[in-house]
Amino acid sequence: MNKWLELLIGLILVVGAIVIAFYSSDWWGEFWNFKNAAWVVFKGGVFWAIVGIGILFVLLGISDLKG
Repeated sequence: MNKWLELLIGLILVVGAIVIAFYSSDWWGEFWNFKNAAWVVFKGGVFWAIVGIGILFVLLGISDLKG
């Protein structure tokens, strides 16, 4: 596929997703509110990233205690 066509399709999809997320609560009501769903997924990702970093530090601390 042409690199410019891929870039154009990618931009259309990204802009389309942003527009749909922004207007979804107005168009389809609260059930199809994609902006809220994206925010919930983002908050969950931040939570699990913090948990993962904490586990990493615990494992590094245990490794330092052994050596």
